Amino acid sequence: MKLSEQSDFLARLRGRKFLSTSLILLTLSVGILIGTLVDTEAGAAREGQKAAPDATPLTIPPPQPVENQFTEIARAVRPSVVNIRVEALPQKRAPESGRQDQPGQQGDERMEEFFRRFFGMPGGPGGSGDGPVPRQRPNNGEGSGIIVDQAGYLLTNYHVVERADRVRVRFGEDDELYDAKVIGHDEETDLAVVKVDAPEHLIRPAKIGNSEAVSVGDWAIAIGSPFGFRETVTVGIISAKSREVQGGAPFSRPFQKFFQTDAAINPGNSGGPLVNIRGEVIGVNTAIVSRTGGYEGLGFALPSNIAAGVYNQIIERGKVARGSIGVTFSSVQEPANLRVYGAKDGGVLVTDIKEGGPAEQAGMKVEDVIVSIDGKKIKDGDQLIAIVAATPVDSTVPIEVLRDGKTVTLDVAIADRSELFAKELGFSGPEEAEEPEISEVMFGFKVAVLTSAQKEKLEYEDSGLLIIEVDPASFADDIGLRKNDIIVSINRKPVEGLSDVREIQNGLSLGDDVAFKVMRRGPGGWTALYPAGVLPDKAEDRF
Repeated sequence: MKLSEQSDFLARLRGRKFLSTSLILLTLSVGILIGTLVDTEAGAAREGQKAAPDATPLTIPPPQPVENQFTEIARAVRPSVVNIRVEALPQKRAPESGRQDQPGQQGDERMEEFFRRFFGMPGGPGGSGDGPVPRQRPNNGEGSGIIVDQAGYLLTNYHVVERADRVRVRFGEDDELYDAKVIGHDEETDLAVVKVDAPEHLIRPAKIGNSEAVSVGDWAIAIGSPFGFRETVTVGIISAKSREVQGGAPFSRPFQKFFQTDAAINPGNSGGPLVNIRGEVIGVNTAIVSRTGGYEGLGFALPSNIAAGVYNQIIERGKVARGSIGVTFSSVQEPANLRVYGAKDGGVLVTDIKEGGPAEQAGMKVEDVIVSIDGKKIKDGDQLIAIVAATPVDSTVPIEVLRDGKTVTLDVAIADRSELFAKELGFSGPEEAEEPEISEVMFGFKVAVLTSAQKEKLEYEDSGLLIIEVDPASFADDIGLRKNDIIVSINRKPVEGLSDVREIQNGLSLGDDVAFKVMRRGPGGWTALYPAGVLPDKAEDRF
């Protein structure tokens, strides 16, 4: 091929290659453009398409409260229900080798410990002994209470505050704690009266109802602080009346005839109100019966009429006095048995008589049948208890008994039940003469002069003052002083009598150093300790 022809061939070849490349590039560009347009249109279609085209969007209507009677009751009563917070110093435990259970841990009294734990109150298993224990923080517990008086008086359960060294009250959703004081209590009904010092606007007394008007099937509303959740409202009905629940304190008392309710009552509700559909307090929530320890629909509340009677006696005389004649009888009085003993229209067959009690002194005998008291016919044991308990202590009443088919009238004096049956009921009985003691405003403890009997019991021969109480969170508590320590000296000055403590205290000022010498009994006997501290600058903070 000639050179010129060869050049023309190469030129045509390059032109065709360029044309092919151009066509390929053009085709690709058009494809990309078309793909982009198609994808854009498809994406636009997807974005505008509804996921559920046949669904209607939800709309929130303007707020319109749904009012009902329960709403009104809750609004009216909740301000009258308080949260009670208690602190108790840890129980002293015995050395492991000689550890014993506390009273209340044996037999039926174990149920008492169950209810105490269930309601979140301080306490628990422990022992008593002379061994030293590490210093611990106070135990805390919570319950509920009912404001019943504008002066700040509350009703609650006694087991709520029974072991409390400090009682404080919270109102509504306010977290501020106000100090309170136990005015008095009644173990027979497990009730206590507490007074709180709080601003007047927080004191909203509840309206007390007449529990005699309550019927089975009535609405019942419980309000309290279950598990510490304040102002909790639960609703149910009265499922039974006059229930007697056996199983240990706070039950098994003849003056406790409970309302049974299925309104939810849980730990912390104890001491709160059970109210009717009118918002009136008809009971004080006391406990539940449960196989699991949780709510199972069996709650019990003490009727308001009983609670009001207890409250009135406590605010008047500081305690509740109930009459007794010193007899025992079976709770089940079989009509056939009564008829055998000559009682055709009811009565109470006496099965035992308290030695030295009023009935024995008046000449009453076992197997007598009591048929009337002060002219009032007696049909059963409940009526006998009610009449005698309401009769003034130290008064004398005529009592008719059937004996060998004949009517005998006896003049029987009425005694104080808590004194007459102190041992059987677990009461301390008549108060003994108080030992000399002093409340140390600056130090935060109480001391008493050691008697010869105490020294002999404690196996302590030297001088000193016995600490009988230490205030929680006080200066004495902070430096480690304990109940049953014996103070030998303060700031190296011997302490032999109460006047010594007063004199030393009067010579101190806030911010001064204070050093104690105390004797503390441990496994090896009495040991000298030297707790000390600086009196706080602000008395109101620590005294």
